[in-house]
Amino acid sequence: MFDPSQHRLAPQRWFEDFALGEIFNLPSRTMTDGIFAAFQAASGDNHPIHYDAEFCRRHGMPGMLAHGYQVAIQSCAGAGLFPFMVEESLKAFLDQSTRFLAPVFVGDTLYPRLIVAELTPQRTTGVLAMRSEIHNQKGVLVMDGTQRYLLRRR
Repeated sequence: MFDPSQHRLAPQRWFEDFALGEIFNLPSRTMTDGIFAAFQAASGDNHPIHYDAEFCRRHGMPGMLAHGYQVAIQSCAGAGLFPFMVEESLKAFLDQSTRFLAPVFVGDTLYPRLIVAELTPQRTTGVLAMRSEIHNQKGVLVMDGTQRYLLRRR
């Protein structure tokens, strides 16, 4: 008999199941006009550097410049398998930091990944820190940062 509670996309993992250096690739995404428009609608940002192609060209850019948060959200762990692995062990998303290292323009394709960078065990939980990285289609690192999660131990 089918049991919906056993229908999983990835095996359940706990804090001690993760290893330093483990990589979680997230789907690549091309920054289309539609993504720019959706971000503008969601964020309310209206500066022309992000939404006016002619303004950008007049200022020496090849096209519209992605807002930093538009780039950062490409590293959301929810885009990959990680949240399915920690359905029962995740207690909290603690914090994140982000550095923007190179511009992202409309038409660029981004390749995000998360890398386990730190494992800090506690009594019943542990803090899993993942380095977030996003490279563009030319291999340039355009963003990096850290995301920290509180996970239950077995």
